[in-house]
Amino acid sequence: MNENPTAEEESNAPAPTTHFGYQEVPENRKEDLVRGVFSNVAAKYDLMNDMMSLGVHRLWKRFTVDLARARPGQRLLDLAGGTGDLAAALYPKIRPNGSIVVSDINPDMLEVGRRRLADKGILDGVEFVEANAEALPFADGEFDLVTLAFGIRNMTHPERALREIHRVLKTGGRVLILEFSHPRWPGLQSIYDLYSFNLLPRLGEWIAKDRESYQYLVESIRRFPDQETFQAMMEDAGLARVEVFNLSGGIVAVHRGYRLD
Repeated sequence: MNENPTAEEESNAPAPTTHFGYQEVPENRKEDLVRGVFSNVAAKYDLMNDMMSLGVHRLWKRFTVDLARARPGQRLLDLAGGTGDLAAALYPKIRPNGSIVVSDINPDMLEVGRRRLADKGILDGVEFVEANAEALPFADGEFDLVTLAFGIRNMTHPERALREIHRVLKTGGRVLILEFSHPRWPGLQSIYDLYSFNLLPRLGEWIAKDRESYQYLVESIRRFPDQETFQAMMEDAGLARVEVFNLSGGIVAVHRGYRLD
């Protein structure tokens, strides 16, 4: 029996799949599907975040910024930087001679962020780069700090993004990843499910005129690994001293890790 597949057998093998919310889709389609979701929601993304979280997402981001301990002169990378919330909050902490790169795979989200930061007078030392977090166009050891808020769960291969984050960090640099997670308070999961699956897609339909995109966003949260699993994924990517900070009973969590090699 031939244990090595022939070229013909390989070509006839089923294409690898991954999840897009609760759907299984070909791996090579997920990136375009996710790009479509965020192009659809870009214009009202922050309004929807305020509506869905009752404004609490701003507190989660403030906690992340405080935990980052950015300092003047540092070079920062805000991955999946979208509408620029974290970049705007981090910017004053690295000035006058620091710099920040806002990177996102979606040009529509980047444009919203570019306009928002320009409106705030945040121009000098800021660069916007359209890039895939799984294959970053940056040099090894380029950044003192990497932040990533509510983006890694949408990536096709989050483990690749984690390895890329490790690669572009300087030795001693750190990453903070803010993401929806798994509630830890007794009884909170059932309340959260009721709220998420019933109210959030309706809000998307009423406010953004896009129920399907918000249905996907809710489902993508449920498919994301729990705190311990994601901590292990970060460690497998080479990050060290990984800590988990649960917020709002574990509805979201901040994972902080370091490059020490």
